[in-house]
Amino acid sequence: MRIAQIAPLTEAIPPRLYGGTERVVHWLTEELVALGHDVTLFASGDSVTSAKLEAPWPRALRLDGAVRDPNALHMLMLERVRRRRADFDLLHFHLDYYPFSLFSRQSTPFLTTLHGRLDLPEHQPVFDTFNTVPVVSISNAQRRPLPQARWVRTVHHGLPERLLVPQPVKPSYFAFLGRIAPEKGVDRAIRIAQHCGVPLKIAAKVDRVDQDYFDEQIHPMIKSGNVEFIGEIADQEKSDFLSGAVVLLVPIDWPEPFGLVMIEAMACGTPVIAFNRGSVPEVIDDGLTGFIVEDINGAIGAVDRLHHLSRDKIRRQFEKRFTARRMAQDYLAVYRSLADGLAPHLRLVAEDAPAL
Repeated sequence: MRIAQIAPLTEAIPPRLYGGTERVVHWLTEELVALGHDVTLFASGDSVTSAKLEAPWPRALRLDGAVRDPNALHMLMLERVRRRRADFDLLHFHLDYYPFSLFSRQSTPFLTTLHGRLDLPEHQPVFDTFNTVPVVSISNAQRRPLPQARWVRTVHHGLPERLLVPQPVKPSYFAFLGRIAPEKGVDRAIRIAQHCGVPLKIAAKVDRVDQDYFDEQIHPMIKSGNVEFIGEIADQEKSDFLSGAVVLLVPIDWPEPFGLVMIEAMACGTPVIAFNRGSVPEVIDDGLTGFIVEDINGAIGAVDRLHHLSRDKIRRQFEKRFTARRMAQDYLAVYRSLADGLAPHLRLVAEDAPAL
């Protein structure tokens, strides 16, 4: 198939450090190319890909201090995709609802994977209006606030099978990975580790919007406890970081649409203790790859049961459920379904057209 992948311009593909959506787009694109498909990636010019790169802007916007209106450049990219629509069998957007209006008015099949939270009140009128646009969820939990949307499939994220692998190290600390924000629960992770008397290592990004939260609430907790703040880490560092962890703590307090850190830990054979929010019950096999708990006390209790889990079995479950190859094959099934659904309509128009 001739496939266009349209990514956010905020981060490069793949991102240098943090960037869940951009990382997933990269893994999907690379797998589609490996499977023999003709893929064009619309992304920032500093992206690295095996696909054909179409770059509306030379640099990732987060790293380009001269850009003050990112919406303008995303609109430019959408127009470039529209002008090239006849070059593709399918257009796959990763830009939330931005393409809905424009691309509903053209004939090339398209879909959008929704990567973020969907429980905000302003989402309701958008999906009431665009309730025929095909969308993919990254978990069934993500769908709940918007039953009126045209959900065509849930496709769980996957990562390359050999990207992260277990390392021969003795686990000696609890781990927190990802982003520091109130909803991510790093304060709860610190309290769990302190109660258990185990060191905690935090490998996480601090966004500008969360800097005050980090400075005023989290930094004092780090100074007073047996906690090491590492900062952002790249994929190349994650195998060592996660393999060295007794457990990855995911004490979230929001409807997490997926949570890549959980499958990253599983790839390294590391169990996960996660709060029962959002997609967690779809990702964690309770009692096999980790434990699903309701609160801090539940997490503390689950620590005592970690020795019942097999790190080898955790890795095998990752290989069974959460590889990038499986993700790409799931998406290909969606692509073909949408393309086949359009084909009869196109043939009917051709048959009814007057002869020249």
